[in-house]
Amino acid sequence: SPVSRQDTQTPDGQTNHADRLSTYSLSSKEEEKDSLSSTSFGKAGSGRKANHDDRLGTFSFASTDPQSGSTTSGGTNPTNPLPSTRESKITTIPTSSNTKPSNSNPIISDRRTPNNSNNSDQIDQVYTSPQKGSLSSLASSVSIKTRNDRIDEVRARTDPKAIHPDGMNTPRLNREGEVMSFSSTSGRPNIFQRIQDNVVAASAGGGEEGTAEGGGSSVVPEESEADNESVDDTLDNGDCFIGFDLGTSGARMSIVEKKLSEEGTWEYDEVFASALAWDEELRYDDAEDWRAAIDALMLRAEGPTMAKVKAVCVSGTSATCLLVKKGSLEVSRSARMYNYDISSSSDSSAVERAKELIDRYVPEKHTARANTGSLAKLLLWIEEQSVVDENGEAKEALCHQSDYVSMSLMHEGLTDTEKQCTVTSDWHNCLKLGYDVQNREFPAWMHKLLNEGAGIADPESILPSRVISPGEPFGVLSPAVATKFGLSSNVMLVGGTTDSNAAFFAAAGAQPEAGTAVTSLGSTLAIKQLSTSFVEDASRGVYSHRFPRFGKDGDEAEGEDDEAWLIGGASNVGCAILRQEGFSNEELAELSAEIDPASDSPLSYYPLMKKGERFPVADSDKEPVLTPKPDSRKEYLHGILQGIGDVERDGFRILGDLGASPDRPTVVLSCGGGSKNDVWISMRERRLKDICAEGREVQVKRAENT
Repeated sequence: SPVSRQDTQTPDGQTNHADRLSTYSLSSKEEEKDSLSSTSFGKAGSGRKANHDDRLGTFSFASTDPQSGSTTSGGTNPTNPLPSTRESKITTIPTSSNTKPSNSNPIISDRRTPNNSNNSDQIDQVYTSPQKGSLSSLASSVSIKTRNDRIDEVRARTDPKAIHPDGMNTPRLNREGEVMSFSSTSGRPNIFQRIQDNVVAASAGGGEEGTAEGGGSSVVPEESEADNESVDDTLDNGDCFIGFDLGTSGARMSIVEKKLSEEGTWEYDEVFASALAWDEELRYDDAEDWRAAIDALMLRAEGPTMAKVKAVCVSGTSATCLLVKKGSLEVSRSARMYNYDISSSSDSSAVERAKELIDRYVPEKHTARANTGSLAKLLLWIEEQSVVDENGEAKEALCHQSDYVSMSLMHEGLTDTEKQCTVTSDWHNCLKLGYDVQNREFPAWMHKLLNEGAGIADPESILPSRVISPGEPFGVLSPAVATKFGLSSNVMLVGGTTDSNAAFFAAAGAQPEAGTAVTSLGSTLAIKQLSTSFVEDASRGVYSHRFPRFGKDGDEAEGEDDEAWLIGGASNVGCAILRQEGFSNEELAELSAEIDPASDSPLSYYPLMKKGERFPVADSDKEPVLTPKPDSRKEYLHGILQGIGDVERDGFRILGDLGASPDRPTVVLSCGGGSKNDVWISMRERRLKDICAEGREVQVKRAENT
């Protein structure tokens, strides 16, 4: 865009593009290593909403205006975000002292800038006013009210009335980090009570929910008419929540604080944000590195804010999964990422057998038929090597990226006897595994597939033992994690989500109108639209996530009239192609300003980086189209941007053709690095209007929160 108010000038004159992972190079090979940009949201006291235009976006269209952005305190930063050894990635993140600004509610945001200084142990700090939150708003669905300085009394089950005058239930936890029993004076059950009923029965060995061998308690909270209080009623002024997003380009952490405004209304402001990029030392497909990234981010956030955290939520890339040894966190099969297509496996016979099972058992056009889905990856693993032992007992279990990270935060530091891990997942991550999000259960065809087709005597033994709503509490951080990072010992872990769904929550909020859509323009393109109808077609890569709807008392709304679906898909097309084609940030800003958004490019591109597409058509053999290539770099860029925009347009058209309600979006909020480009926003809006009926309008704009 001509001007980006989030850009800042570093001490050596380079431009920092605010609050996203600029994994694209800045201007030199040395600077390419420096992939962490600042998180600056505007001048102190401006009251502007947070504009995290990343969703871990990898590309920048931001301005190089030297007059824009915030000022920084002194200090220089290391070029490499983390030391080279894996152990040191967790424990040796440099910190620096800071001078508190005049603003009474600063955001302290990490920023790394390329430099030649010998002082490599400091981190620049950017201070700005607190802003609206993003992913971590999911964590605020916790119905809990505690005081950190009294947690020991809570654990000892002293009189809860002395701690909670309003009679809120207070959880008592076992060494596995599970809610085991409660103190209450009011008799009003909350969400923890629903968990407790099953956990206590399981720990006592009673009923069908008893403890599985080597796997802790397998519990699924029953439906109840719990009289939950709303979040605003049960959370104190100053309570904070952490959201972690493991995306295609890196990892990001956001801390949101609930505050009482001067007008007497509740606000949720982001008080800390930091991010880092995947690289050769911190690999995006290594489970150990996922946790290393989380630890590195939490070390940056150490301080008083961490002590106020009440809940943690983790999002990960869709259909990224791995196998762990049953009852443990030990990885038995390395992660297969969101874009892994089983057709690419070298074991052709195993691929054919897996595909045959999908064709035979999975319903036509079901989301789980996709070659890149979690179910396809699980079946390929089963065909490559059995997941059961000689006695037919499960020796491995599947978990998703966010499941694994949450489990590790819950069980770190516990002995093997204490752990007894079971996998808890959520509606959003389990969708592509075959989970029935309409009836909230694993369907009969899936049991038949795994039992009859794959020879698994107990199909549920290799699947997540619990599937919960995003934002629903299921455990607490381990004492080791709490101690290491200065957190209280009762921080709840809540059900996670996928990265593109997290982008929707951040941009559209918790109560959007049907027809609201979000397009994420990061490494890849993902579109989501809120619909009152469920749509699905695996042949086009279209699926529907159940959208968490909560009533005024905090319970999920019941009935078909209250159901809402987050429909959409994720393409392999995206801004990463611009990096591949050698466009620099400066060149993008300059050339974009020269493009007329009202004119069409004569070039008809399908700008994939490599063969294979997921949406708006699922085609493992689809080839990139980037020819003919003009001599003019401006014309080439125009063609690429138009090509990506056409994939977005076709995606929304297909959603309508399949039965989305409404059949076209009314507003499209843009996030990711690509949303910085105002010319591109205008181009995309014009092309989306082409698919709208006469008299109907669609507005495309940059999301205020991402």
